[in-house]
Amino acid sequence: MSKTSFHILRVGFAITFLWIGVLIFKQPEAWGGYIAPWAMKLLPVPIEQAMMGTAVLDIIIGVLLLIDSFVWLAALVGSIHLIIVLAVSGITDITVRDIGILAGIIAIMVESLPESLISKIRRGR
Repeated sequence: MSKTSFHILRVGFAITFLWIGVLIFKQPEAWGGYIAPWAMKLLPVPIEQAMMGTAVLDIIIGVLLLIDSFVWLAALVGSIHLIIVLAVSGITDITVRDIGILAGIIAIMVESLPESLISKIRRGR
């Protein structure tokens, strides 16, 4: 991935995560409606609190991506977060969007892995 395309994706995803975080803060109960009933039963806290925690997580991911700090870690956490979102929201009209965002954030993670971590992975083979 070229340096320019990497930064365009990084900033685009930063804005996406920040924006979603703010939207969730504004209407946590509405965003909670995307969670499947079976998943809601597993929550140890009320849905509004769970969604506020999700908003904070989204904003942290967005900030780290935006300031170009710990990008690989932000992308890793963002990837895990999106996998969970896909698992608990079921197949809907917006599933395809989430799959596209997941693919892009995984690409950002792979491209930003520290060389020291890549070396450890290669030695482990």
